[in-house]
Amino acid sequence: MRADAAANSKKSAAEVQAKIWIERDGKVVFSDWRAELLQAIDETGSLSSAAARMDVPYRTAWYKLKEIEGQLGVRLVETHSGGSDGGGSSLTPEGRDILQRFQRIYRDIEEIVRRRFELEFAGSL
Repeated sequence: MRADAAANSKKSAAEVQAKIWIERDGKVVFSDWRAELLQAIDETGSLSSAAARMDVPYRTAWYKLKEIEGQLGVRLVETHSGGSDGGGSSLTPEGRDILQRFQRIYRDIEEIVRRRFELEFAGSL
């Protein structure tokens, strides 16, 4: 067996990737990154912790959140003042609903693309 053929046989199978996002007037309204930000806020209970988890400055996370809310016209996150519990953030019911619906669409699209890729390339890559 030739060296290049041997090297190719050791490579892992090719995988297809898909990305979707929502636009309005040519501007991104919602995307996987924005969904990840909301998910991180939901899981950590804090915008600053979500920003740290995503390795972005707090100011960037705050700006993106306000941009999403402005473009969608809906409040996605509510903040709770400090005190003995230390305050924090949580998704509004609308925020949780939008996140869940986007995640369902994303999973479905990924599955459709994966199945189509397998049909078209059936192990040839």
